[in-house]
Amino acid sequence: MPISAIDGKDATAIHAAREGVSLCDRSHLGTIRVSDADRLRFLHNQSTNDFQRLKPGEGCDTVILTSTARTIDLVTGYVLNDAVLLLVSANRREFLMQWLDRYIFFADKVVLTDASDETAILSLIGNQSHSIIEKLGAGVLIDQPDGNHILVDDVIFAVGSGLAEPGYTLIFPIAEKQKWWERILELGAVELSDRAWEILRILQGRPAPDFELTEDYNPLEVGLWQTVSFNKGCYIGQETIARLNTYKGVKQYLWGIRLNAAAEPGTVITIADEKVGKLTSYTETPDGHFGLGYIRSKAGGVGLKVQVGATEGEVVAVPFVSHEYP
Repeated sequence: MPISAIDGKDATAIHAAREGVSLCDRSHLGTIRVSDADRLRFLHNQSTNDFQRLKPGEGCDTVILTSTARTIDLVTGYVLNDAVLLLVSANRREFLMQWLDRYIFFADKVVLTDASDETAILSLIGNQSHSIIEKLGAGVLIDQPDGNHILVDDVIFAVGSGLAEPGYTLIFPIAEKQKWWERILELGAVELSDRAWEILRILQGRPAPDFELTEDYNPLEVGLWQTVSFNKGCYIGQETIARLNTYKGVKQYLWGIRLNAAAEPGTVITIADEKVGKLTSYTETPDGHFGLGYIRSKAGGVGLKVQVGATEGEVVAVPFVSHEYP
């Protein structure tokens, strides 16, 4: 459902995420633990990023694809000493457990465990999150790459907020959630609701399953080039991705769209009555109306004026995605 009529509390939290620090409870995410000796090789073969280059204490974003390179989910993986912890979208958890399990063959030493119900996930978002992380004993992570993580007091502290804003993610047993939640708020973070997270997600262009991540789109169209390794060996969907890259075959891209009024996801995007794309997400923001949508690459990019149903819009860049290899 599109988000409308933002309230003052959400506006304050969004401002904190941009200018200070906010705290979001992301414990609804699925958590899949991949363990045993072949875990890195297995994930290397099942997703777009290069897991075999990662060492314990490192991590990355990756995309799980169909055999025709259509997107299933955007996943964050953290390489631990004895396992890889995957954070997956809540509405993809059960599907991904089944999907990954079907590719474990007799000789593979891989064990999948759904740890979602016993795991809490909190994200600190904003450029002042560094000072809180330092006070919590994880200051060594400041200025390290996204995905890097350490263990402090049985808590995984990881670089990355889940958005394009700077920040950190904490992963720990669910029984400890209230303690850590209250402690971080006492250190000056502002509570960010699920609703405010969704507004930021759309403003920043983070794609979500059933909206931007569907079997209609591949990760290069989505703009998730940073999650794709073009140098590693074969993985599910690799042939299609390689062909699209080699022959410049990406026919549409995900963009932000600044709108003059509300619009419904699924609305056709047109220029002079010609269909050029589709709106995938919409929200009202503290600064007006905003959406995400796929637009045919030949139609243009930033600055393009479009019609979204009865609403006028202008195409703008969003920071979470890019349209070329970084």
